[in-house]
Amino acid sequence: MASSWGESYKSAQLRDAEFETLSGMKLAPVYGPNGPINFVNDVSADSGELPGEYPYTRGPYASMYRSKLWTMRMFAGFGTAVDTNHRFLEMLNAGSNGLSTAFDLPTLMGRDSDDPKSEGEVGKCGVAIDTVEDMLDLFDGIDVSKVTTSMTINSPAPIILAMFIQAAQERGINRCVLGGTLQNDILKEYQAQKEFRFPPRPSVRLVVDTFRYCAIEMPKWHPISVSGYHIREAGSTAAQELAFTLANGFGYVEAGVAAGMDIDSFVPNLSFFFNSHIDFFEEIAKFRAARRIWARWMKERYKAKNPRSMQLRFHTQTSGVSLTAQQPEVNIVRTALEALAGVMGGTQSLHTNSMDEVLALPTQRAARIALRTQQVIGYETGVANVADPLGGSYYVEALTDEIEAQAEAIFAHLDDLGSGSMLEGIYAAIDNGYFVDEIANASYQIEKKISSGKRVVVGVNSFTEGNDESQIPILVVGEEVEAEQRRRLDKVKSQRNDAELIRALMKLQRAALDPLQNTMPFLIEAARARATVGEVMKALEEVFGTWSESTAI
Repeated sequence: MASSWGESYKSAQLRDAEFETLSGMKLAPVYGPNGPINFVNDVSADSGELPGEYPYTRGPYASMYRSKLWTMRMFAGFGTAVDTNHRFLEMLNAGSNGLSTAFDLPTLMGRDSDDPKSEGEVGKCGVAIDTVEDMLDLFDGIDVSKVTTSMTINSPAPIILAMFIQAAQERGINRCVLGGTLQNDILKEYQAQKEFRFPPRPSVRLVVDTFRYCAIEMPKWHPISVSGYHIREAGSTAAQELAFTLANGFGYVEAGVAAGMDIDSFVPNLSFFFNSHIDFFEEIAKFRAARRIWARWMKERYKAKNPRSMQLRFHTQTSGVSLTAQQPEVNIVRTALEALAGVMGGTQSLHTNSMDEVLALPTQRAARIALRTQQVIGYETGVANVADPLGGSYYVEALTDEIEAQAEAIFAHLDDLGSGSMLEGIYAAIDNGYFVDEIANASYQIEKKISSGKRVVVGVNSFTEGNDESQIPILVVGEEVEAEQRRRLDKVKSQRNDAELIRALMKLQRAALDPLQNTMPFLIEAARARATVGEVMKALEEVFGTWSESTAI
């Protein structure tokens, strides 16, 4: 263990002298039970767990933020692709080093902007994307071979990825150099967010198709970000968020292996996405427990051999549901503390919510303040100078153990439901309403505490002075955006080759009927023929059918 950790640390080519407190005290890269650990010879059997070493409780990398700060990946999207492109460029100019795309509700549901069900929602909660032309405009002037891109979308995720690949190719950028993340986590849609179209099993098949495609064609791309964020926003506890998310991750691993993939060929490129809520220490403990659980399960249950398969890497977003419409400026404080918890917990990338997101999409000024919050944490506070600075805290270690124990109890329940298969257990728990019931009950208990005053929320049930003064500018997406997006869509439809379109969609359907075929090349061909998101979804619906959940009691 000592030599492995030492070589990992030395490979970062770091000089200890560069890291010190504001008053000049020198800082070691990590601290153990006996104090600072500086060099290879200092690492001994009684040094305790180390970052960058199995089971990675203290972090996936030996040097953590000393060698590189987390990616400041700000989430943005509204109106048309042109509107969002302007925001992306402003964020990059302000110092963001990663982009994350928010899509509007019609796109999230796989519907086109001219679909009757899309009326009134186009461009409102994110950017409207219908065709490759929108994708070209979205990243106009941005070198996607150098800026990593995250796309938060699930049911139509493979279609959006296909359009992104095609748009890059038309710009002369080979898919093998593209770096970024596709959320693509369909299981949590049935559990929390409810943006699904197809039944669970064919939906997971599409997810596995992206695994297989990216493992060969896009080595820098993360084909999934297994997301606990929306589970937590729906009202779950920290332990439920952790357990449901990792269980879904285990399910995807089982699905990939069942499709014939070697576990170490795709698991290293799986990523995760967690919520950082307002309970500071609980969130830090959650992140530490997540790494430990994932490492142990990958090694012991799934027999992974590559250490990267055991290293859980994740993106974090501060909690939207913790923000308040009352005294929205106070949300800056909440976001700062939640972001700090994400950093102290060892996140690999971070989005900080804007103070006005509870009221509307963020204004440019509010988004800049949110980014500056990360920059203050990263460059001014000194918390990035030492890996796992709270490791060894009696309180944090106890919380980590307790969250792990609660999560393991949930895994055992799902394993029983699936007769030893986590994926089958998840399918059964979706069918019987287990996830929905558990989240609803947890949410109810939290709301009872707030309503009774047992849990104080500043500006809501206490300290309400100034609520009537809380008026800040908000971003308004007007009706003209929908009209403009429909005009853009009509133009694409009028200029495409309908015969090529029909052939591409028919080839996609034949591939979808054959479980041994990978649908991704055919999705890219459909994108090249200028098929819309809605047209591709309807073509797949004819093969897979649709799904409606049972009513939870």
